[in-house]
Amino acid sequence: MPDLTYEQHFSGLVAGIDEAGRGPLAGPVVAAAVILSAGPLPIGLNDSKKLSPARRTTLAAEIRRHHRFGIGQASVAEIDALNILNATYLAMRRALAALGTPVPMAVLVDGNRDPKLGVTTQLIIGGDGLSASIAAASIIAKVTRDQILADMAQECPGYGFERHKGYGTADHLAALARLGPTAHHRRSFAPVTRLLRSTPAEISDTSTPTGKISVKVMAVR
Repeated sequence: MPDLTYEQHFSGLVAGIDEAGRGPLAGPVVAAAVILSAGPLPIGLNDSKKLSPARRTTLAAEIRRHHRFGIGQASVAEIDALNILNATYLAMRRALAALGTPVPMAVLVDGNRDPKLGVTTQLIIGGDGLSASIAAASIIAKVTRDQILADMAQECPGYGFERHKGYGTADHLAALARLGPTAHHRRSFAPVTRLLRSTPAEISDTSTPTGKISVKVMAVR
């Protein structure tokens, strides 16, 4: 289970940062930064991917009540303009800025690439399962983005955003082939790009086993 081992390497405030939504074909990428308050950690705190939706929601509410957090997003337009990696870094910078003051002396980031946040940064591979503050950030980012996708499902019925959260699942790809991309789809992502370049006849064929467009089916985390 995540703990405060990494946080305790520093003498001042430390924020954990994580993101949700790098892989989906639709919707923004969302990042969160969390500074855990002194005292016991939230019971059951863990990597968001290892928690049920109900448990994530409960923990997110507790984190919001008792700990400092900031949320940042990068839009679909920004993802398409900057690429997903740079858009993720932008969302992280916005999340860190949203924490307000006092600013943390260091940040812990899940992953192995430095997002260049302008403060001392420690990269931790698998950090959402090791660092309590990164785990908390992963929960806030995931719950926030899931709600955005649930709202998108109301705006764009028929795509199933509330189920697959924008990932390239079989039912999402079938809906794309049937209905075409929405304004929320990432034009720079290959399955969407291929659909936009196809003729209407080709698009209609992609929902069949012999369709002309090959796509990669993604699991929803």
